[in-house]
Amino acid sequence: MALNTPTSEKPVPAAVVEHAIVTCQDYFRRNQFQKGYWWARMEANPTMEAEYLLLTHFLGKGDDERWRKIANYLLQQQSEDGAWGQYYGASGDLSTSVECYFALKLAGHPSEARYMQKARDFILSMGGVPQTRMFTKIWLAMFGQWDWKGTPTMPPEIMLLPTWAPFNIYEFSSWSRGTIVPMLVILTRHPTCEIPKMAAIDELYPLPRAETDYSMPEPDANWGWPKLLYYVDQALGLYDRLPIHPLRGNAERKIIDWLKEHQERDGSWGGIQPPWVYSLIALHQLGFDMDHPVMQQGFTGFEDFAIEDEETFIVQPCISPVWDTCLAQIALVESGVAASNPMIQKSTRWLLDRQILEPGDWQVRAKNTEPGGWSFEFENVHYPDIDDAAEVIIALASAPLPPDEDPRRQEAIKRCVDWLLALQSKNGGWAAFDKDNNHKYLAKLPFSDFGELLDPPSVDVTAHLVEMFAKLGYTQDFSPVKRACDFIKQEQEADGSWFGRWGVNYVYGIGAVLPAMSAIGEDMRQPYIRKAVTWLLDHQNNDGGWGESCASYADPDLRGVGPSTASQTAWALLALLAAGEVHDPAVHMGVRYLTGTQTADGSWDEPHFTGAGFPGYLVGEKLAQLPKPGERGHQGRNISAGFMINYHLYRNYWPLLALGRFRNLSNGLGSRNGIFSDGIINDSGADGPDLTTGG
Repeated sequence: MALNTPTSEKPVPAAVVEHAIVTCQDYFRRNQFQKGYWWARMEANPTMEAEYLLLTHFLGKGDDERWRKIANYLLQQQSEDGAWGQYYGASGDLSTSVECYFALKLAGHPSEARYMQKARDFILSMGGVPQTRMFTKIWLAMFGQWDWKGTPTMPPEIMLLPTWAPFNIYEFSSWSRGTIVPMLVILTRHPTCEIPKMAAIDELYPLPRAETDYSMPEPDANWGWPKLLYYVDQALGLYDRLPIHPLRGNAERKIIDWLKEHQERDGSWGGIQPPWVYSLIALHQLGFDMDHPVMQQGFTGFEDFAIEDEETFIVQPCISPVWDTCLAQIALVESGVAASNPMIQKSTRWLLDRQILEPGDWQVRAKNTEPGGWSFEFENVHYPDIDDAAEVIIALASAPLPPDEDPRRQEAIKRCVDWLLALQSKNGGWAAFDKDNNHKYLAKLPFSDFGELLDPPSVDVTAHLVEMFAKLGYTQDFSPVKRACDFIKQEQEADGSWFGRWGVNYVYGIGAVLPAMSAIGEDMRQPYIRKAVTWLLDHQNNDGGWGESCASYADPDLRGVGPSTASQTAWALLALLAAGEVHDPAVHMGVRYLTGTQTADGSWDEPHFTGAGFPGYLVGEKLAQLPKPGERGHQGRNISAGFMINYHLYRNYWPLLALGRFRNLSNGLGSRNGIFSDGIINDSGADGPDLTTGG
């Protein structure tokens, strides 16, 4: 459904577009780090800060001054109704609000305070603590605020299962795996940390705690995976209560070894918050004191993920320097900065230094494959990111180094291509981290009520791979590329859009697909392409921009609906330009929106979250039908089971890329979206073409 009709068709003067481009280029020039990378904040919901505060208390590392700053930030994020939400502008979320309330009480804030009363009223109106998600209950149980019998059973012996077993840890997504391994300890040993009596949250229970039902709810279904796994959980509970567990010691030793092996050089696990905090808790419970090097490195590593000033302390869920750098470099080069510019040469060398040449968990499903990818963060050798790797290759392909250095760049590209080809899934698509990670029965486990347990192929990642192969000269004559294109076409929605797994949402999906299909040589006049174009035109906002709320993951009526943002407008423009619509009035309105909303320093303001970590579907992909209220997995517009992200550089490099392509196409220069022929020859053994000729 069309939201509106653009109010103007007058083209934007070329001088205005050029000024916006140059001003944004200057922004990146000023904000490049000395070593050559770009990096900005990754913003998430306030459970990051609340759980950090709880972690420091659990580990005996609480700091009154830091707790004051965390409390300040939590109060800044509280809504007028007393709740805390999952993303900017979201309605209140029960579990998030409970965690924030508990953290504030532990930091010394009295329950009688007006803001605490408002939070309590909201929480009780939503059913109180008994209705929170399982991971919130686990946090509360660790502080005696929930009964451990109301949590699932996952014995450490699961670590001993071979990789062919249905429930071995490598069947889970990389982020779930890193969380589940330490959780095997937590859910068995049931650690409990004392808190001051005034920090207890009995007032968040609708019934007295002695009258509360803590039992795990039995699934309503007559039979099926939920019911079966419920009974498996019950059986494991009986096993756990046996006096002797002959394999437990061996299993716990294996967990310790696994956690020590998987700790990154920056102290994190997987470069993300959940496995990080749970690993520290599990190791602490297994006897590691805070003086142990693993614990010291793990705890102090949070400093690099934190943003601290005199009044607030903010914890990022992850950091994205590689992702930010490669996308910034692509935008700068396509908008006219020469590849030989020192700024680009510096970022190219930094990216080359970040290539991962060490083994990782991905080798369980891609045996006999040499490493060669890139990860999201500064340090994360165990989990290179397929999406990152594709965009890094696009960036590297556009920026040759001097002749004496360039063989290194060419070798890095060839090595990564081999790695990516080995990780293509059976359906032709690519996931974010793993290959064929799509066993949906795992999402029926009793604790599965938050995030995504699986990492199946997604259209947006696959489209970025197709675009990458096109840049290197591959065509659809190359079987892996043809299979990827077929996967993308099969995943198109009936209305012409594509689901956005890692960006919000259908605007992101189309913004990834159409540039990829254009780059690979697809005829952009085909009906399925024109259907996507029509969808975008129908969803343009009256101000000329495009926007889509995170709530579109839960409410189909909000697909393509939301306040205009710089990043989403850029995605729409990139798609329309790829489809040949450079002269369409809608494109000029979109360009006018970007040039008109740019700030004096060359950036854009964007408080809205346009990145998606977890849509909250559990299975990691779009559901054929969203659960109805009362059904397992249902979530409202607050995305209670999801995890949304605001990348603070999305607002800048995506618009720069869109404006650069618009300028180039308007001047008849092309979009620089074709082949980068720089003498890279595929002689590394991959069954592919000569990367120079595309043949």
